[in-house]
Amino acid sequence: MPNTASAKKRLRQNEKLRISNRAKRSTLRGQLRRVRDAVKAGDSDAAQAELRIAQKRIDQAAAKNLLHQNTADRTKRRLNKIVKAIAK
Repeated sequence: MPNTASAKKRLRQNEKLRISNRAKRSTLRGQLRRVRDAVKAGDSDAAQAELRIAQKRIDQAAAKNLLHQNTADRTKRRLNKIVKAIAK
């Protein structure tokens, strides 16, 4: 347990940030799932629409250090690959 006032405050801040990050990460994963579901359904238009939203959310997460930039790029590249595969 923290002993100083500043350590107690930091603990409170960390808890709020952890809860916020979990919610943002969950939202991001849901968006990725929507892209993959559209690909499984074979719906090219829906997959491309969901991909645009997913790419934006991934970039935002990387900007906020929720994801590492390389992880974000790799995820976008993989999603783009599967969406292009069904577009053919």
